[in-house]
Amino acid sequence: MRGPLFPPGTPAHRTRAQRFDDLVLDVVEDLDHTWAAQLRGTEFAVEDVPPSDPAPWEDGGVPLGRFFPAEAGRPGRVVVYRRPVEVRAIDADDLADLVRDVVVEQVAHLLARTPEEIDPHFGDRS
Repeated sequence: MRGPLFPPGTPAHRTRAQRFDDLVLDVVEDLDHTWAAQLRGTEFAVEDVPPSDPAPWEDGGVPLGRFFPAEAGRPGRVVVYRRPVEVRAIDADDLADLVRDVVVEQVAHLLARTPEEIDPHFGDRS
């Protein structure tokens, strides 16, 4: 018998990329409770890998995320790179923590604040 092991629509049927998107969305929703006014209009996105051309402020290593300030009528944008983050995570809990840290760090850059101001638990890994 061939076919999907889990029926469509069940949590187990979701792809790894969809589960990653959910992690990012959870963090954004948490941050929105405190920073809604400052993040209004900001776009959040997930891309598989970063482009091959690093931003001027990036030096060495593969970026886990990137922020793009609002300019020329375009909203600010925070991008998380799925594959580099997944590669660095040890397990599912570590992945969730790392996603949170990456999003918080990029939002902090976008808002010109420290990550600890954005999330007082920044960097606390269980």
